[in-house]
Amino acid sequence: MPRRKNTVGTTLDTEGAKIGEPVPKAIVDINTASVGVPRQAEDDLRTELSALRQQVDRLQQQVISAGRSAKSGAGKAVRETEDLVKHYPISTFALMAAVAGLLVFVSRQLSPPRHREPSALRDLRYFYDRMRERI
Repeated sequence: MPRRKNTVGTTLDTEGAKIGEPVPKAIVDINTASVGVPRQAEDDLRTELSALRQQVDRLQQQVISAGRSAKSGAGKAVRETEDLVKHYPISTFALMAAVAGLLVFVSRQLSPPRHREPSALRDLRYFYDRMRERI
C-alpha cells in the first residue's frame, strides 16, 4: 500500500542560524536558537550547594540505617543457626558433610586431570625426541 502524502507542512525557523554559517564551539540551544551558557546568579550556587549538602546528609542517614538493618538481620540469622545446631546436631553434621562432599565432587569434575600432560607439550617432546634420534 503506498504511503499517504503529508498535507501538513512544517514551518522553517527563520530566526536561527542560516545554512552554511560556521557553528561556534559552545552549547547550542535548539529551542531558542541561542549559543552559549546562560549566566547564572551567584546566589543560585549557594542554594544548590546547600541542597547538595542536604542530599548527602540524607544519603548518609539512609546508608547508616541500611547498615543497621543488615547487621540486625545477620545477627538474627546467626542466632537462628545456633538454635538449629543446638536442637539438631546430628542432622546438621550430616547436612554439612553432604555439602562438603558435593563441593569436593564438583571441584574434581571441573578441574583438569593433573597426571596428563597437555597435548601440545607432549607433541613437542615427541618431535624433539625424533629429531635427536635422526642426528
